[in-house]
Parts: sequence; structure tokens; C-alpha cells
Amino acid sequence: MHNDDTGMRILRLTREPGDKRTGTFTSGIVSMVGAWTIALFFTGWKHAGENLAEVLKQRARELSAPIQMSDALSRNSPKVEGVEPLQANCLAHGRRQVVEVADNFPEECRYVLETLRDVYHHDALAREQALSPEQRLHFHQEQSEPLMNRLHEWMKAQLAEHKTEPNSGLGKAISYFTESLAEADALPQRSRRADR
Repeated sequence: MHNDDTGMRILRLTREPGDKRTGTFTSGIVSMVGAWTIALFFTGWKHAGENLAEVLKQRARELSAPIQMSDALSRNSPKVEGVEPLQANCLAHGRRQVVEVADNFPEECRYVLETLRDVYHHDALAREQALSPEQRLHFHQEQSEPLMNRLHEWMKAQLAEHKTEPNSGLGKAISYFTESLAEADALPQRSRRADR
């Protein structure tokens, strides 16, 4: 499942009494199962995670945990008792953060972007070869995982050795990646995906 919020301008929306929220969002939730793609859109005061939680409440409890792809905002994570999605934070969101600060940190950003370029190249090859999901996972484990592991170690060293200030633009981008990669490392091997 992929989910995200977009801020919306709505002329008027009735709120529940006592609701102190002022934002209005449209949440998109896209789920892909086999050949089927389902897209749901919700407009209102709830965030994407709250909308996803409502959808997951309707899901059969005996199913294995869904994989959720989103950016790392905490409001994108659903809070549903008994349902713990496997988090797969969006690599493109992290890459975009690095691109935005490349002028200020050219050498560091070049390393990150060149590594990600190689990972994206591997994904393009997997798609060209029309690999099955299992074959694609195996291919990325062999080809992309070593790159991502080296990148993760480099990023951790940037912060631990004070080579990058945590509050800088690059530090924030690195934090996004290190949190995402740490969550991915915690996943069971059978559930790990290359697009983390």
C-alpha cells in the first residue's frame, strides 16, 4: 500500500464539534495485489495514516502484514490495534532531499546520488528483464543491497563522526535515510524489498 497527503484548499468543510485542526488534506491510498490496482482518495481533516487505519480495519486479520510505502512522516503511519504494516519509506523522497541540498554539500551529495543511480539502474534492468517479484527481490539482494549497506554505513559515520551537522539540510536528509534503512534491516528476510 502506498499512501500520502496533499494539502487542499476547500471552501467549506463541516468539522466535528471540538475539532481544533485547521488543515484539510486529500489522502491517496494505492494498493497493488497481483494484477489489481486499487486507488482510494479521501478529502477531509484526517491525515493519510488515519485514513489508512480506517481501510485496514476492514482487512482480514489473518492476512500477513501489508507493506506500506510512504514518506517518513509519522502521520502517514496507521495506528490500528493488531495491524503492524511493514514500513518501506520512499527512496525517491530521500533522494529528493539530497538533490535539494546538493549545492551546499556537493561532494557528499554526489556520493549519495551516484550510489542511488546505481540502485535505480539495477531496478531498470530487473524491469527490462521482466523479473518476477521474487526474482527481482533476489536480484536486488545481490546487486543493490551491498550498495545500500555501504551507503547506510557512510551515512551513519557522517553523523557519528560529526562530519555532517545533524540540523543541516544534509543531516536531515541523512536522518531520513538512516531511519528508513534501520527499519528495513529490522524486517524479516522474506519481507525485505529492494524499493525500500
